[in-house]
Amino acid sequence: AEKTEVLSEDLLQVEKRLELVKQVSHSTHKKLTACLQGQQGAEADKRSKKLPLTTLAQCLMEGSAILGDDTLLGKMLKLCGETEDKLAQELIHFELQVERDVIEPLFLLAEVEIPNIQKQRKHLAKLVLDMDSSRTSSQPAGAKADALREEMEEAANRVEICRGTAVVWQPMPSILRQRLTLLLMSPQLIEVQAEYHRKSLTLLQAVLPQIKAQQEAWVEKPSFGKPLEEHLSISGREIAFPIEACVTMLLECGMQEEGLFRVAPSASKLKKLKAALDCCVVDVQECSADPHAIAGALKSYLRELPEPLMTFELYDEWIQASNIQDQDKRLQALWNACEKLPKANHNNIRYLIKFLSKLSEYQDVNKMTPSNMAIVLGPNLLWPQAE
Repeated sequence: AEKTEVLSEDLLQVEKRLELVKQVSHSTHKKLTACLQGQQGAEADKRSKKLPLTTLAQCLMEGSAILGDDTLLGKMLKLCGETEDKLAQELIHFELQVERDVIEPLFLLAEVEIPNIQKQRKHLAKLVLDMDSSRTSSQPAGAKADALREEMEEAANRVEICRGTAVVWQPMPSILRQRLTLLLMSPQLIEVQAEYHRKSLTLLQAVLPQIKAQQEAWVEKPSFGKPLEEHLSISGREIAFPIEACVTMLLECGMQEEGLFRVAPSASKLKKLKAALDCCVVDVQECSADPHAIAGALKSYLRELPEPLMTFELYDEWIQASNIQDQDKRLQALWNACEKLPKANHNNIRYLIKFLSKLSEYQDVNKMTPSNMAIVLGPNLLWPQAE
């Protein structure tokens, strides 16, 4: 018996394409859902509690409360915590929009709409089979044949009705075309992501000037490795804090220490003292137990200056002056070079020289003659720019 084709060749291609679209939609829905940080389907408040950004914001705010608003770190933590909380709110809004505009439509397409169309396809195949069966049975003559023909005609009508109402049998169903245009061919997801990142960037750009302003307004800034004039300007001092602090402590406990500035200190003690000086917080009683660490910290500060205390500009002049054989002329040349120093450098080098002069008074005990001091301290006061 002749079999009626359920679908034309064109519609068979559409059916295959439909299955591919279902697979792609299902896979995209699954992977996109995995990208969500919040709990899918939850309200904004409940979703917020599960976000890593929210947890981070809470941690920063708690840290700020512990350290206090009167510290720079406390202020920074508070600003950062508030910003992270705002970013978390933007992320929640973004994920809710992605769920509404992308994830849910993808789910409907892959799990509801296409399966419904495929279900109608199966129903149509059954009706076609019934129609062919009725056609085969209607061959005999007589009253029975008339009844069978009526049954066949009724089956054929049901087939046509099913074909007419099943949207899948159109060349390209309008419902699928709309969904695919929205979800797979338009930049809907990218537009939502772009808007989220634009808003996040706006938040970050707004808080950065506040953070920089807090840092610039804070007096207690690191001094090691910073330009001398910058440190003096911020701290409102004439003598750099590490120089003054170290000299003051050495005057108390180190003037008679043998090999001062020459004997290497304990690395751990030196590191600890440098950190304390960088924060402008020094425990004099604790530090006084190791004069060599104090001397080492002073040498480190001088060596870590971006420009030597005696300046790059005057390097050649200092070297030339030191090579003059006549003592009076050498002293005059050194004096002239000293007078050319910037005020900040001049004040600090004068302060340091006065201390070294005092230290030399104990050279019989500490073994630090002017010559020895020049050997150990000279490289920390002057070096060529190319070095």
